[in-house]
Amino acid sequence: MIPFAGELSSLLVAILWTGTSISFSEAAIKAGSVHVNITRMLFAWCYLSITIIVAGISISLAPLQILFLAISGFIGLVFGDTFLFKAYQHIGARLGMLVMSLAPVISAFFAFIFLNENISLIGLLGIAVTVGGIAIVVLQREEKPTSKYKISRIGIFYAFLGAVGQGVGLIFAKLAFNVGDINGFVATFYRISVAIIIFYPIYFYSTKMHNPFKAFNNQKKALTFTFIGSIIGPYLGITFSMIAISYTKVGIASTIMASVPILMLPFAKYYYKEKLSWKSILGAVLAVGGIAMLFLD
Repeated sequence: MIPFAGELSSLLVAILWTGTSISFSEAAIKAGSVHVNITRMLFAWCYLSITIIVAGISISLAPLQILFLAISGFIGLVFGDTFLFKAYQHIGARLGMLVMSLAPVISAFFAFIFLNENISLIGLLGIAVTVGGIAIVVLQREEKPTSKYKISRIGIFYAFLGAVGQGVGLIFAKLAFNVGDINGFVATFYRISVAIIIFYPIYFYSTKMHNPFKAFNNQKKALTFTFIGSIIGPYLGITFSMIAISYTKVGIASTIMASVPILMLPFAKYYYKEKLSWKSILGAVLAVGGIAMLFLD
């Protein structure tokens, strides 16, 4: 086994999610977040199906594993992502990401209760330092003066539910891996399949649209961003997140994955042309230091 396979996979997930967040945000501006959300799942399901068929991977799992993955898909991809999008509508990305940084703490807490995963003092300190670094970066970045977002209790509550969904979703996925070995692509296939089965009726009744791809008829660029984002996000990102939790503790994996706001800094400077303050740099240094401590755990 590759040393630090779980930690390295988690770091790769954070890098992938950084790219997919840019792709989906660009697509959502042009086509709408609801259409992008269901379309990314459909794209990812197709990628996973082709991969499993071409590679000849068996999707046969124990009934208990399928149950845990189904629950994980519902809690993480339907419940968690739905409330995360609602949080963005109320309080925007800055506060939304801040509250979402609680996901590692939630994961570690439930992993301790249900999985008996104990993290050393260095590991706990690493989690605290990483979350603190993320908080510094996210808190200091101000919305544009014309921003329509304001601090609201309901928005913060929605973001908290999103963090709970992400954190608890990983717990149930870990329970599936604890039953027996699972291929990462197969685990993601089951999670996304359940998410589509549950989310599509919600999408249909809320938009009255049978085919979500029609929303991209005049938005070819948005479709391209969604296509790319689906590859590096739901397809590769979620798959490697499953691999990560199979090799390391859930609290550690989710903390490293939560470093996306830090990895976004170069994109903020060179892609979005934002100026980086000393707080951004300090937060990045703290977060990277905290992640390094997790490798020592």
